[in-house]
Amino acid sequence: MGKNIFKAKQHFVSCTQLLNFKPEKVFPLLCPQREYDWIESWKGKIIYSKSGFAELDCVFSTDLPGDIKEIWTVDLFNKNEKIQFVRFTESRVIRYRITLIDNKNGTTTAKWEQTITSISEVGNSFIENFSDIEYETKIKSLEKMLNYYLTTGQILKMIE
Repeated sequence: MGKNIFKAKQHFVSCTQLLNFKPEKVFPLLCPQREYDWIESWKGKIIYSKSGFAELDCVFSTDLPGDIKEIWTVDLFNKNEKIQFVRFTESRVIRYRITLIDNKNGTTTAKWEQTITSISEVGNSFIENFSDIEYETKIKSLEKMLNYYLTTGQILKMIE
């Protein structure tokens, strides 16, 4: 055996959002097609879906600004409660779970959890340079976008 044996790394991160609407209003927007309605920079393309929207076994790709192309699949779909994606690149696999908790007062707590597993040295480098603070900033930005869209029906224009 060679000296350079690859050893995969893994990283878990989570963040919560407070959304001013019930899960039934939020959940349909957690979809590669519907994200065009509320995320200004969204670039997703459905590869396979019977309905044209998020559903179990839906497959889509993303090519987001500043990121590499990813292939996603929905591997858990509990309407109005939980959706889970598995994201693939050449260097890493990411399990992305969003759980919606009905606060019984017209609001929802959304828990965003991400487990990143490297499958190459490039993936290890990605994990080593991953910032939980940047992740939280991104999730809180999505919180603002969701609340704005659900309040106004418009996309919140983000200043870069």
